[in-house]
Amino acid sequence: MTRRNRRSEGMALLEVLVALVVVAMGMLAVQGQISSFAHTAHYMQKKSLASWIASNKITEFSLAPRWPEIGETSGDLEFANQEWHWRAKVEETQVENLRRVDVTVALAEDRDTIVHSLFGLIEPPPPPGIGFSGWQALPQPGQGQSQGAPPGSSPSPRSGPGQGQR
Repeated sequence: MTRRNRRSEGMALLEVLVALVVVAMGMLAVQGQISSFAHTAHYMQKKSLASWIASNKITEFSLAPRWPEIGETSGDLEFANQEWHWRAKVEETQVENLRRVDVTVALAEDRDTIVHSLFGLIEPPPPPGIGFSGWQALPQPGQGQSQGAPPGSSPSPRSGPGQGQR
């Protein structure tokens, strides 16, 4: 072997080692990005679920037959196969017929770390007997219409002139 052949073989080995280092660094960067993506996806899933829970709680307060009392309430619930803890704080506002409800949601295992918070304004429920009378219960099968009649084929009790059958 001549001196030139040895040097050329040595350079090939050195080039291979440098290429391996570059590939390893690239793989580490890709692994870091995949890990970051997985962490972000998990965080967004928790945030979305907590948002739904907070929104549901405000809706429950809004639809309750009684106006919520001023003060704080809390509870635990299972949602999407996870245990959650929620807290609601009801406060008066400057408007007489509005109350502010602040809801915070956390995982039950770590109640001090709030995943999501949301507020809503609640008005008092209507007095008994007064409400939106336009909503009617859907007829049960076999009630209200003959079984073979298509929906809308008989006039509804609230139909006016020119309404009902088409």
